[in-house]
Amino acid sequence: MSDDHDDPALLEERKIDHLRLCNEERVEARERTTLLEDVWLLHDSLPELDVDAIDLSVPFLGRRLPTPLMISGMTGGAKEAARVNRILAEVAQSRGLAFGVGSQRAMLRDPALTHTYAVRDVAPDIFLCGNIGVVQAAACSSQELADLVGVIGADALCIHLNPGQEIVQDHGDRDFRGGLDALRRAVEDLAVPVIAKETGCGLGPSTLRRLASCGVAAVDVSGSGGTTWVGVEALRSRTHRQRIGDVLWDWGIPTAASLLYARREGFPTIASGGLRDGLDMAKALALGASLASAALPWLRAAMSGGRDGALQCADTLLDTLRAVCLLTGSRDLLQLQGCPRRIGPHLRRWLADDDVP
Repeated sequence: MSDDHDDPALLEERKIDHLRLCNEERVEARERTTLLEDVWLLHDSLPELDVDAIDLSVPFLGRRLPTPLMISGMTGGAKEAARVNRILAEVAQSRGLAFGVGSQRAMLRDPALTHTYAVRDVAPDIFLCGNIGVVQAAACSSQELADLVGVIGADALCIHLNPGQEIVQDHGDRDFRGGLDALRRAVEDLAVPVIAKETGCGLGPSTLRRLASCGVAAVDVSGSGGTTWVGVEALRSRTHRQRIGDVLWDWGIPTAASLLYARREGFPTIASGGLRDGLDMAKALALGASLASAALPWLRAAMSGGRDGALQCADTLLDTLRAVCLLTGSRDLLQLQGCPRRIGPHLRRWLADDDVP
């Protein structure tokens, strides 16, 4: 790791760049898709249901959440990040969504930035996830990790796995040894559940087996087909790493395949990576996800429309999810998981791979 990688000024500049690029530039996959388009839920023309009585609540890590939707961790560590976090946390509180803050690395290096992650005063009841990278987790003491959770009142800690992003990022991490030991220690020492979270490249069978061996409580697959953080760092880069990022822009495992790999391993699973509307989220939930999560739609809604824009985004997603439940004859999410569906050939090829347990 380079000497200036954790410089607070550099970290804040990076956070601002990430917000700007995600809001203004094309940062999604170019050729790859999530493969959710290869999932069809069969239509029920005679549902004996009242759409207003459909139950969207879901059990997750010891809680029963009002809805299965999550606003994924995306930002923190800068003034604009604080505004976005608070807007989205208010919306999560209002609509019963889970919520994650972005990487707390900046706060770890500069405690004065803690306020950019603080949302409990506007969202006292939400399921809230803290967030730190696995390389940073390996360098932290267990007490430091506990403090990251405690100071924002988080219900769980996401430890994110992002070698694809870091290897393209100027001044990014280069040494990823010790990640499994860091996860094991966090699982053993923290009083809250630990969630292993990818950042746009997906989780494959081998990785999932290793995560199972260290006891993480859940995984967030964050598959390819949506926002590519390899691509974001390529856009930021001022070195030859821009060319590396261009080559690896679509690197990763599609979200639908990664989700099914995780379910085969038995994990409670957060589906994320390119979920852009309520139908995407319904398909992910039908495939066995505990929660369906997204970042980019929420970020753009909040930055362009403020709280009203984010509320409209929430209502559209939730109403679409209820509509899909109605149109599949599903009175709740358990029935949605059992509804008839068809899987297309592209996703089937991923699932037929010899590496799938």
